[in-house]
Amino acid sequence: MPMREDCKHFQSRTYASGEVARFCVLDLAPEAPWRCPDNCPQYSRRLADATWQHGELVEPAIEEEPEEPAEDISALLQAAETVVDAAVPSALAEARKREAREERKSARTKGGWFRRRRG
Repeated sequence: MPMREDCKHFQSRTYASGEVARFCVLDLAPEAPWRCPDNCPQYSRRLADATWQHGELVEPAIEEEPEEPAEDISALLQAAETVVDAAVPSALAEARKREAREERKSARTKGGWFRRRRG
């Protein structure tokens, strides 16, 4: 079953580079962005835009599905998810350090820890 773009759990994001990410927010489509599982128990048609017509400028066409068997696709996507999951802790630590540095810098410029004596 191809990705059900009319499902309320489907999301699509286009980044500045032009790359488009299509996925199930419930992570129930292991072969996203190409296929949803057959008879997905959580499929629910969007009500807000059920009668809307989407133009080509809104949603770019989905890229062609690879010729590889589904097992290979699933293994590839699982490997990619493992790489991303492994990178998350270090990326969060780096972001927290940067935020702490910016907070300290902001406190200094606002006179948070340093106050000039008058007199």
